[in-house]
Amino acid sequence: MKITATIKYVGVNDTSLDLFEGQYPVPNGIAYNSYVILDEKIAVFDTVDGGFEKEWLENLADALKGRTPDYLIVQHMEPDHSANILAFTKRYPTAKIVASKQAFVMMKNYFLQDFSKKQIVVGEGDKLPLGEHTLTFYSAPMVHWPEVIVSYEEKEKILFSADAFGKFGTLDTNEDWACEARRYYFGIVGKYGVQVQSLLKKLSSLDVRTICPLHGPILKENLAYYLNLYNVWSSYGVESEGVLIAYTSVYGNTKKAVELLAKKLEEKGCKKVVLTDLARSDRSEALEDAFRYGKVVLATTTYNGGIFPFMREFIADLVEHNFSNRTVAFIENGSWAPMAARVMKSMLEPCKNLQFLETTVKILSALSDGNKLQIEALAQELCQ
Repeated sequence: MKITATIKYVGVNDTSLDLFEGQYPVPNGIAYNSYVILDEKIAVFDTVDGGFEKEWLENLADALKGRTPDYLIVQHMEPDHSANILAFTKRYPTAKIVASKQAFVMMKNYFLQDFSKKQIVVGEGDKLPLGEHTLTFYSAPMVHWPEVIVSYEEKEKILFSADAFGKFGTLDTNEDWACEARRYYFGIVGKYGVQVQSLLKKLSSLDVRTICPLHGPILKENLAYYLNLYNVWSSYGVESEGVLIAYTSVYGNTKKAVELLAKKLEEKGCKKVVLTDLARSDRSEALEDAFRYGKVVLATTTYNGGIFPFMREFIADLVEHNFSNRTVAFIENGSWAPMAARVMKSMLEPCKNLQFLETTVKILSALSDGNKLQIEALAQELCQ
């Protein structure tokens, strides 16, 4: 696939993978992206997952048309991008490897080999001329590993963005970009909003016309849309007005409460209400929605002196990914000693800039008339 007349895509689609990084469902697979710039000097950007060594080397050979690459640019050492470094060096022994200092430390750990005779260490602002094309490198630590660099090609104004601006799904998947890019971002990069903001500030001085990420489609049109979403996500801003109601229910009573709340919210004109049963839903989808919308209702039961396990795990996910700048409300259910709301609030203490609503719905087993009044009051607060 041509990106420009002299820059080609040589990556692969993985349709067999069920869980990305062993935890995120990818029903539409994943793309491992790799690129090559054909100039007086030839630069290859990143390798692919180890299971696709043969296909990737064939794609690369087809793009090279008998030529030999001069450089392998290693932007990120996660194995889905670095697994074939050794295979590349065996196939093209004269090529140099270009990467950050920390990436070379990781290479030695991964491959138990010293690449010192092949290495070119680059850091912030370093340049690599290829002929008509010149690459400038920018450090992007913790986006989302510490060794990451991104590369800007000056002639054709292309940003090779490593894992930034990536998404789940193969390249031939026909789906909305934002949905799976958002789930990818908050699951994998979301903890590091400060570092993403730092990278965005660097990029703001560049004339970027194409973004080539390591996962997902090449972005060429309406780049302001993608950059704006990344700015909102990494600053933990509210992308869409709406309410996420995340709940667990043992015998159905908590479920009745949240369904009634959803109905009341819709009656009061709430634009978007998302109900998520944490016991039956993909937790990465729930995490995505918690960061997408400005208001979150957490509803669960007191369980073994704490809270129901699926809710405990979900709140731990929120805290781990720097959940902040949101309005939060609680619904608790407890037959004899309800304490779920207190536990949930204490778990969220590390989070910044959370506003807790005054109304807490406290159910003692079954939904009572008093609870219905509390739910009405909560819906009113959420809609203000």
